[in-house]
Amino acid sequence: MTKYISILALSAALTATGAAAQDKLTISVYSFAQDAYKEALYDPFEEICGCELVIETGNSVERMAKIEANAADPVIDMAVISSHDALSLARKGLLQPIDTSKLQSFDKLYPAAQDPIGDSMAVGYTFYASSIVYREDLVSIESWNDLLGEKLAGNVSLPNITGTQGPLTLMMLNKAEGGAPGEFGATISEIGKHADDIVTFYSRSSELAQLMNQEEVIAAPVGRFAWSRFKSSPLPFAWADPKEGQAGGMNVMIMTANNGNEELAYKLMDYWLSTEVQTRVAEALIDSPANMDVKVSDEVAENLTYGAELINSLNILDPAVIIANRDAWVNQWNNEVIR
Repeated sequence: MTKYISILALSAALTATGAAAQDKLTISVYSFAQDAYKEALYDPFEEICGCELVIETGNSVERMAKIEANAADPVIDMAVISSHDALSLARKGLLQPIDTSKLQSFDKLYPAAQDPIGDSMAVGYTFYASSIVYREDLVSIESWNDLLGEKLAGNVSLPNITGTQGPLTLMMLNKAEGGAPGEFGATISEIGKHADDIVTFYSRSSELAQLMNQEEVIAAPVGRFAWSRFKSSPLPFAWADPKEGQAGGMNVMIMTANNGNEELAYKLMDYWLSTEVQTRVAEALIDSPANMDVKVSDEVAENLTYGAELINSLNILDPAVIIANRDAWVNQWNNEVIR
């Protein structure tokens, strides 16, 4: 009963302060699952607030460039983005701190999501695990090092260094090799030595799913948010539990500096982080919840990065490490891997 009272109070607050029908909030989001997000989040919010959401999508590079190019007169009010991209924007002075007192569900977030990049510049809204998807009828996976082993040579795909999964895969291969945290030079060199054994360095999970369903690839690192593409296949794909553990990441909400639309942005953030909406998004298998109060069935949970035990066990790469080393990693990758 308390949950419903809370949501009714939130709805009343949205309507009372409200946004007139002509009010618009422009948000920049991933292109992933937009039809599902429209049903689970956008349409219900517009009905409550009496406002219009303007949704802009694109890859992270394009979306970050638009925020930077319009810093003097922001055209994006709020965005959801990776934690390391958020930190990069914050360091350029393009974001404003988030007043968490305006977020009723803030205390319900996992501690790691409450201030993920420091200085209250972002709030986490979803976690994702990353592991290895593989054909369990053809191979077994015990370690991240198996990706570069003989049994997968000619049948493995790795993520491109510039994608979200690239640095996470480097981190876990480095851990499997006993390397120093954050020092991935030797790991990149090792991948370079095996480049001829790798079918492709994929950029999108949809591209990888096609290769695996065509049986050209039998194992590859994948984010949990893409697991449903493989689970629904008639082929026997499995999610690995390597001895080094699973990698993990977080996507966050940010607010552009001096956008003039902060109050409406806070209302959307608050609604998005509420137990009701985070539950609805999780049950639709769109994103995994950052709200600790979300409860879903075992069947739904199996498709998500869900629960304190799993989230607290993830190997999460410090966003500051990515920013400090990304250019060097890409240069070495281009010289030694993409030949």
